[in-house]
Amino acid sequence: MLPPGGLEAELRKYWGYNSFRPLQERIVRSLLEGHDTCVVMPTGGGKSLCYQLPALLSGKTAIVVSPLIALMQDQAAQLAQMGIPAAVLNSSVTAEQQAGLIGRAQQGEYRLLYFSPERLARADTMAWLQQVPITFFAVDEAHCISEWGHEFRPEYRQLKRLRTSFPDRPIAAFTASATQRVRHDILSQLQLRNPDKYIASFHRPNLRYLVRECTGAEHQELLVAALRENSEGSIIVYSPTIDGVKLTVNFLKSEGIPAVAYHGKMEADERRRTQEQWMSDEVRVLVGTIAFGLGINKATVRAVIHMSLPKSIEQYYQEAGRAGRDGDPANCILLWQKRDAGLLAYFIEQVSDPTEKERSWERYHTIRRFVESKSCRHRYICSHFGERTKWDTCGSCDMCGALPEWLAPAGSPKRRASKATAASKIALAVPQAVHGLPPAIAAELREKLRQWRREAAKQQGVPAFVVMHDTSLEEICRVLPRSTTELRRVHGIGEYKAALYGEQIIEVLKTKC
Repeated sequence: MLPPGGLEAELRKYWGYNSFRPLQERIVRSLLEGHDTCVVMPTGGGKSLCYQLPALLSGKTAIVVSPLIALMQDQAAQLAQMGIPAAVLNSSVTAEQQAGLIGRAQQGEYRLLYFSPERLARADTMAWLQQVPITFFAVDEAHCISEWGHEFRPEYRQLKRLRTSFPDRPIAAFTASATQRVRHDILSQLQLRNPDKYIASFHRPNLRYLVRECTGAEHQELLVAALRENSEGSIIVYSPTIDGVKLTVNFLKSEGIPAVAYHGKMEADERRRTQEQWMSDEVRVLVGTIAFGLGINKATVRAVIHMSLPKSIEQYYQEAGRAGRDGDPANCILLWQKRDAGLLAYFIEQVSDPTEKERSWERYHTIRRFVESKSCRHRYICSHFGERTKWDTCGSCDMCGALPEWLAPAGSPKRRASKATAASKIALAVPQAVHGLPPAIAAELREKLRQWRREAAKQQGVPAFVVMHDTSLEEICRVLPRSTTELRRVHGIGEYKAALYGEQIIEVLKTKC
């Protein structure tokens, strides 16, 4: 049963959004109607809202399966900021805390309950969940269940027990990167019954794909050029190894470019601090291995730079897709060397399982064809995921006239200057206008708001983006609300968040304006 005022009223009240993104409303309605559902929606498309909103409206509990503890904790913290009760059950929860959590879950106090696939598959978990008023199961990062997926995790295979243990509860699968073969595998493994299928377009027109094979001497030179060309917003640099991450950070610092490192061998607290520095704009450039990024929700990433050949198109699409989530122009730059291909081939040959080796070689040849292709990058990616495009050229990749001058090969007869660069700089300048305030005052206001956000996050022990997204801070700077009533009109600020932070934000604005 829909609430008075419809779905849009609840969307505005809790999330602070005036309208749904493409497919979101249809997916929400599908889950509210109790259907099995399969959703393929690119990074930044708003997948989490698709299961969070129906869970809220159901009055029962949605069980969410997610592969990363940090990702689950961040989502639960974000829901708390909106006044939506949620909890995470993982290894960091003490036995006493777990007992209390289970009791509250069985009383139906949570709208969402987050589990890792390993924890959910345990017999004791399955047993006490029988007493929880479950509305549906949501399996996030569902491509992990498929051996044909680029991030196959055997523990996800155990989720097939959900259908037998809870035969009358709907199951919804969500993923950002799944080919047709992987999608079919998801449906089969989870035993979805006549599911509603929602496949969003894989075309991200605001992203500019730029691919360049380079020599060792050019590699770092082009990285510096890319960072100086993309002088606004945040940047992610992906390096293939931990040593590569460390060397790149030190090199950038020697070039006067502050950067922080992120990799899997760092202590959890150190990784958390590093991520928070970057998320709260204390540092603009983060250099990481592929351990960084899953679930990262930062809208103002203006460039993602890969320093080597990714293992697959799916991996590249997922990582590059962390750029431009606000819809503004952003660059996805891939700087690869022939030796990258040789290294990938070497590691594939070390795989002992013949079937897995075959799959690895298939992914290898696909990514090689992508980087060596002379045709449209956007079209190649869409085609890989089974989407037919109605255009041959996009105007937004290096093969379709968007190659910037700084990236053109040295000594080439014609260096094609990119119109997209100018458009990107113009688009980035438009947030800069704040009601005619002098630029210095506008810059101070932005920094003051970011400082307030950092302090509020520190007090609560949550990441800065959980308190407020970058896009909301930018809009506050543009509209300069004079009351909490006006603040509620800002995109991304619902009633609960306005009540929680309204007076603090208005006070910051008064001191600067």
